[in-house]
Order: sequence, then structure tokens, then C-alpha cells
Amino acid sequence: MAKTIMVCGTGSGVGKSVITAGLCRIFYEDGFKVAPFKSQNMALNSYVTRNGREMARAQAFQARCCNIEPASDMNPILIKPIMDTRAQIIVNGKAIGNYDVQGYDEYKSRAFETAKSAFKRLQKDYEIIVMEGAGSPAEINLKNDIANLKMASFAKAPVILAGDIDNGGVFAWLVGTIGLLSKTERKQIKGLIINKFRGDYKILEPGLKFIAERTGVPVLGVIPFIHNMKIEEEDSVPKNLFLKRPVRPKKQITVKVLCLPHISNFTDFDCFDSEADVDLEYVKFGEKLGSPDILIIPGTKHTIGDLANLKEFGYAGPIKKLAINGTLIVGLCGGYQILGKEIRDWHGYESENNYASGLGLLDVTTEFKPKKIVSQVEAEPVAGSADFLRKGQKFHGYEIHMGRTCYLSGSARPLFKLKRINSAGGGRYILDGAINKGGNVIGTYIHGIFDNPYFRNALLNRIRKAKGIKAGYSGRPDASGEEISRLAGTLRENLDIGAIYKILGLGAKCQT
Repeated sequence: MAKTIMVCGTGSGVGKSVITAGLCRIFYEDGFKVAPFKSQNMALNSYVTRNGREMARAQAFQARCCNIEPASDMNPILIKPIMDTRAQIIVNGKAIGNYDVQGYDEYKSRAFETAKSAFKRLQKDYEIIVMEGAGSPAEINLKNDIANLKMASFAKAPVILAGDIDNGGVFAWLVGTIGLLSKTERKQIKGLIINKFRGDYKILEPGLKFIAERTGVPVLGVIPFIHNMKIEEEDSVPKNLFLKRPVRPKKQITVKVLCLPHISNFTDFDCFDSEADVDLEYVKFGEKLGSPDILIIPGTKHTIGDLANLKEFGYAGPIKKLAINGTLIVGLCGGYQILGKEIRDWHGYESENNYASGLGLLDVTTEFKPKKIVSQVEAEPVAGSADFLRKGQKFHGYEIHMGRTCYLSGSARPLFKLKRINSAGGGRYILDGAINKGGNVIGTYIHGIFDNPYFRNALLNRIRKAKGIKAGYSGRPDASGEEISRLAGTLRENLDIGAIYKILGLGAKCQT
């Protein structure tokens, strides 16, 4: 039966996911069969498993740190917000419907039973389970939450509480969090971690001594701020992406992503940061689009609502003008739907509004259906679809969408043919995506398409050729393995791993 430990945080964004991932890798390196687990995750960044189940990308990444295949048991409940008060609920990797806050609160007892069953299945197959909490365990209005101490209590998991010093106030945050817990809950907290520290460790020593004495909980270490760590963010676009970075001389191509209010799977675009001559910029609503070489309209969990916001903020006209002037515009998933002529959601599967006219840049129409398509795919370009794509070049990605998009006339040509790898009868090719007559407006449902070096370089080389820049090729070797090792090494150097093993009840097997 697996030993279990939980990483909780003083709030969202303090580094729970990354610390959990690092501990997963450490335990794996030390010879244990280990798995991650987060009973309930609220995120628009999701992953598709080989058997067509949907789960949070954070737990999929943590599974990779354990060198195991991601499975929905590692994140049995996924909440994908549609608007402020409604969300799509994913249970065991399958969408069960949209719930408002009250509706999900009534469902939560069933969700907890689902989470407990998933945990028990993992417990049978692994030696260590590293659990991740959600938000803060001390939120007064979330005492019935199934992702923090309630789940830790069921799993008999000791808890490590992490705080982020980079935002300031970490000592008050840690002491205050523990102070708001009941006496029983406080007993579950077995160690404290301070994360993202910049500076001389010695200046922290009085504070570390104070919180240990004040709370009665030992400080297990201080993790330094890890610069340039190329590990995906969990569930929201990180604030640093919006900082205006000076364009260096070598950055000759500008790629801009319009940051829709309900942007999903924003990590689709991380790969552009690996290109030496590409400047990647996220444009918040209210900022000007300017004159990018490539404009990307990303996926969204609230297509009609975000389209309305796009129009309200005055982006429809500038986007159409860019298209007329030949700018390469790419719509991905919800962004693809937005580029079409109309979007229909007659039964309210995603929106309270049933209909919206799109930007009309692609001669397609989209209608939402009750069955959600969730699948890994193998794709290749349709012959003659785009001059920069080579026939027969295959690549992989994944689909997550409820909309079905149809071609209205010959002015919108299909872009790809693809196989759904994990669907029943998946050997049959289907058509995906569209490209306009001018060849500069394209849309597709394939997430992960830019991660494919062939497609990304074909796209960028088209721009390079037009600007008189030498064609390039970046295979973007997957550096995440090195980053995972770097993360684990940093945690080993700065945390008392021996103490963590003792908390787990496995002190005798600890590496030093």
C-alpha cells in the first residue's frame, strides 16, 4: 500500500505544482514507484491521455516526472470554468455537464467518492503518491473542499505547507494559514517550505526560527527562485508573459497571441520562445495589436462570450485589416471558430447566448454538440492546401472541443486530414481545419500543432522568406527532461529530503 504525502500552499500560484513535480522526480530517482494525485483541479490547461480521457496538464507533467503514462485517476475531477459562475465538470476524464456553483456544491459529495475511488486504485499500484492541494486549505468558504485537508485526512497523508516569498508577506501567510486551521487540521501539517527566494539565505534565519517556534512546525527548507525554468504553468497565463520585453536585434519575427478572457491551453505557444529570431508577445484586452507577422487567436472555453468581448474591445476591425494586408492569422480551436462566419450553440452547451456572427475570415460555420471530442490525433496536410506545407509530413497533437465546424463553400479549403488515435474505428481519416483563398488565414482544432518542429518551421520560414531572412530550422529538442532533473536537483540541495522521507515513514530508504 502506497505511502502518501500532500503539498498544500498558502494560496494559488505559490509553487505547489512545481514542488510536487520535483518531489515526484526525487522519489523516482531514489528507486520508488511513484505517482501524482490531485483530487480536484480547476484549470483550463488540459491534457488528453492515450485512451481519450481529459485531465489537468499539471498532473500529466507530474506523471512524466515519475516516468509513467498520465492517467485520469491522477486527476479524477477537473473543473473548467466557462464563466464566473459556471464550469464544465470532467469526471474520470469525461465531461458530465455544466454546473453553476450551487449545482456543483450539491454534486461535491459524489465527486469526493469518485476521488477516493481513484486514489484507492493508485494506492494499489504505487509505493508513493505525492498529492497536491488546491488554493489554500484555510479558506473559510472552502472548508468543505475535497482537494486539500479533507482528502489528506482520508488518505492519511501528512501535509507540507508551501509559501511564496517572492510576492512578499510569506511569514504572515504561513503563520496565518496555520492559525486559521482547527486543532485537528493543524496536526496534519508536518513541515513548511518557503519557495522562490532571491538573496542571501542568512537574512531569513531569524524569520525561519520565528515561524518554527510560533507554529510548532519545522521549516524543511528554502527553495531559491529558479530562473528561466522551462516548465509549463498550470492553470493561468503567468503575469511575467505580459511584461514588455525589449525586442533584441535578432528577434526579427513578431508572434502575438490575443489573450482571450477564457484562454485555454495557453502553453500551446511556449515553443515560440525557443526560436532565436522570434519575439512572442501576449496581448491583453485593451492593448493594441500593432503589426505582428503572425497573429494567433487561441483556444477558449467560452467561445461566444470571448468573441463578444473581442468585438466590444474593438479588435474585430483591426484583425480584419491585418488579414486584408496579408498578415498570417492562425485560429486554434475556439480561435478557429471565431474566424468563421457564425457560431451556433442552440442548446447552451458552452454559452448562455445561442448564436454569434464570427469574424468571417474563413468560410466555415460551427455548431456545438453534446458529445465532446477528446482524442490524440495523427495529422498530415491535405494535398495543395497550403503552399508552405509539404504533402505526407505527419505529426501528432490532440483535440478537445464540443464544436463541429463545416465548410460553407469552396473558398475555405480543408487544411489537414487526421486520424483520431484512441476513438472507436479511429483508422478512418477525417478533415480538419481551413485555409482561405489568400492562404494567410488558417484555423485548426489541433492543439500541440506548434510543438511539431515541421509545422512550426514551415510557418516561420514562410515569414522569413517574405522578409528576406535566411530560412531556419529548430528541432526544439525536448529540454523538459533536463529541466525536470534541474528542478529535482534544486530541491535536493535546498530541502531536508531526509526529513521528508521520515514524514513519509520511509526514512531508512532515503538517499543523502
